[in-house]
Amino acid sequence: MATIQINSIKDQIRAWLLIPLLVLLPTVEAVAKTTGEDIYKQVLESTAIYDDPELDSYIRKLGEEIVAQSEMAGEKFTFTLLDSPDLNAFATRDNYIYVNRGLLNYVSNEAQLVSVLAHEVGHVTRKHVTGQEGKATGAQVLSAIAAVLSGSADVYEAGMAYANSIIRGHGRRNELEADEAGAEYMAKLGYSPDEMINMLSIMKDYEMLQKDRAKARGASNQTYHGIFSSHPRNDSRLRTVVSKAQTFQAEQPRDNGAAIYRQLTDGLIWGENFLAKQKQPQRYSDMTMRVRFDYPDGWTQTNDSTTRSSRGSPEDSSAILSMTPIARTSQTPEEYLYNYLKVAKLDLGKAISPAGLKGFTGILPGTEDQPPSRIAVIYYKLNAFVFKGEVDDPDKFAETDKLFSQSIATFRPISQREIDGQKPKRVHYVKATNATTFDKLGKALKLRSSEVDDLRIINGHYPTGEPSAGDWIKIFRQ
Repeated sequence: MATIQINSIKDQIRAWLLIPLLVLLPTVEAVAKTTGEDIYKQVLESTAIYDDPELDSYIRKLGEEIVAQSEMAGEKFTFTLLDSPDLNAFATRDNYIYVNRGLLNYVSNEAQLVSVLAHEVGHVTRKHVTGQEGKATGAQVLSAIAAVLSGSADVYEAGMAYANSIIRGHGRRNELEADEAGAEYMAKLGYSPDEMINMLSIMKDYEMLQKDRAKARGASNQTYHGIFSSHPRNDSRLRTVVSKAQTFQAEQPRDNGAAIYRQLTDGLIWGENFLAKQKQPQRYSDMTMRVRFDYPDGWTQTNDSTTRSSRGSPEDSSAILSMTPIARTSQTPEEYLYNYLKVAKLDLGKAISPAGLKGFTGILPGTEDQPPSRIAVIYYKLNAFVFKGEVDDPDKFAETDKLFSQSIATFRPISQREIDGQKPKRVHYVKATNATTFDKLGKALKLRSSEVDDLRIINGHYPTGEPSAGDWIKIFRQ
């Protein structure tokens, strides 16, 4: 496999993630013994588990059924569904198997999912994850995972060179051995091993599409199982593996499990999972009034849903910044402060315009008993958002007032586009009619042409196929 050249580090890391990670991670004899549990903890620090207990249980059940048909029946395996949009699955030492949520978008039935899981189990049973082909230390393993999953450019280059050397030496052989083992396990369970060819064909179509897109950007790209020079449906090595597996076929065949798979994956998130993104702890957001602003780092906030007001303080409670929305008037913000809020005097008063809104701010002078304070009013729609920043110690006002002003400056409306962006797209199933085409679906769903190609890929009709009347097809929409 040639060395990959891609324009940005971000693209490089994403491309590397689509190379089978099992080729990099398992083939290590760690000097400082790295366990599968160590790797598991590292993975979960960078990528969360997908929050769908029923789907997670389903994957674990299928995985355990596969293991029961393998040479390692009775041994403990850990199956984990990761909340990553990338099309990938991988295995690591100590019998850990990982499946990305994104891969499930491309799977069409239970048998295809079993083919992926069986392939990864095959990497474990064929000792690809405990071999001594590499000489990296445990620290290098963990650094490589961090580079891939968290996007760290600092450790990327060394890990990439190591990955390429392993792939050149062992990838093709290991992948075919895992296919052979996986097809055998599938057959013993009663599934048709031909579904492995169908799954790998979808992956190959995805690889072709990604390469075309990368070429248009002046880059290159690799994918999950990119060892076939021809299409998997025409690959003689893979067909030999599948044919050999037929001799293990169970007496009681299973159907492909399309119905149960549809049921469990209807509503599966497509692409980035905005719902899972961690909310910034210092951010106040009101989705009803559609406004937000950020408190200083490390401050905690208390919000009142009835008055829509908010108060924030540092850990030592030495200061308070409050925000209260009240009805505005037709006056300017400056007039509003003096005439409506009855502010007697302001020092250093000035107009402000956070996010292009109209506002005014200044300092309320202190007295013998009261330190000075910051006050501001910002207009948005029918409300005046009144901020007040107060301190306990007058000597600390000047320093803390900088934080007050910085927070007030972050006030802005939450646009519909931002709200929509927080709602991830989800996969749904519909039945095709005689008039259904992917181009028509794209227009109805307001998809870009590239997204229409994605529709074809996930439905197994890339590059030019169309569904037949009565077919269940996947769509994704917000």
